[in-house]
Amino acid sequence: MILTVTLNTALDLTYAVPALVPHTSHKIHAVAERPGGKGVNVARVLSALGHETVVTGFAGGATGAVLRDLLGALPHGPVDALVAVSGNTRRTVAVVDGSTGDTTQLNEPGPHIGADEWAAFLQTFGELLPRAEAVALCGSLPPGIHVGAYAELIRLARAAGVPVLLDTGGEPLRRGIAARPDLVKPNAAELAQLTGAREPLRATHDARRRGARSVVASLGADGLIAVTPEGVWRAAPPSAVRGNPTGAGDSAVAGLLSALAEGLGWPERLARAVALSTATVMAPAAGEFDRAAYEDLLARVTVEQQTPAA
Repeated sequence: MILTVTLNTALDLTYAVPALVPHTSHKIHAVAERPGGKGVNVARVLSALGHETVVTGFAGGATGAVLRDLLGALPHGPVDALVAVSGNTRRTVAVVDGSTGDTTQLNEPGPHIGADEWAAFLQTFGELLPRAEAVALCGSLPPGIHVGAYAELIRLARAAGVPVLLDTGGEPLRRGIAARPDLVKPNAAELAQLTGAREPLRATHDARRRGARSVVASLGADGLIAVTPEGVWRAAPPSAVRGNPTGAGDSAVAGLLSALAEGLGWPERLARAVALSTATVMAPAAGEFDRAAYEDLLARVTVEQQTPAA
């Protein structure tokens, strides 16, 4: 099975309005409600692709109960191994402007996590690791969790011989990458903040030198760039698309992990990641992907090998 960790889970709400106009009242034409947080999004996509997946992290309060109910109601969805906490799980709101296709995102802070709750999570994580063929550590850290938490989890996964992917930003990424994860997947802004370099290829090489075995950077509509021990690749969709980008990076992570679990090479991993992320932008609700679009895009993603990895 594939294990995904979401320390800051969320109940994702998507509101569709005809046009988003500041300082006015809006009538919402459609509402979608989904269990969310980056690792939960990853797990949902992995399950839809047919992979056995387990979700762990934290959930609490009335919002956490709704999240767990929605997670349990998913057909063939991931297994819920979330740790209960006393605080209330956060909500995120994506407002989709029907006139432009643009999305405005509003994210609440997460609940404060106590030392006993962190200890309970570490016990759960340790019990799940021996069954995992890969681990994804995804998203922000809620209040109360120390900034080196991902680095701690990476060291535990490496000690258990389980490949680990890290998808976060800021200081948790800086600390985590030094713990030598197998793969990190920053977006362009996270990559620039980590390395200080704005040129994507240079920044991706720099990120890999900081400790990760491989780095796959999300470049938005331009696709992905990967710097790995086997080489350097760029992967791009056949054309730019408009839509809701919420969850697109998480779908890319699911594509990378599923292809890794299936023993596929880097070109196939990157093609799947780009096709899934693009199909997610095209879907109406946050964190979902358009399966027909994914299947159509998969054969049309361009993957080009460049210079050998540094």
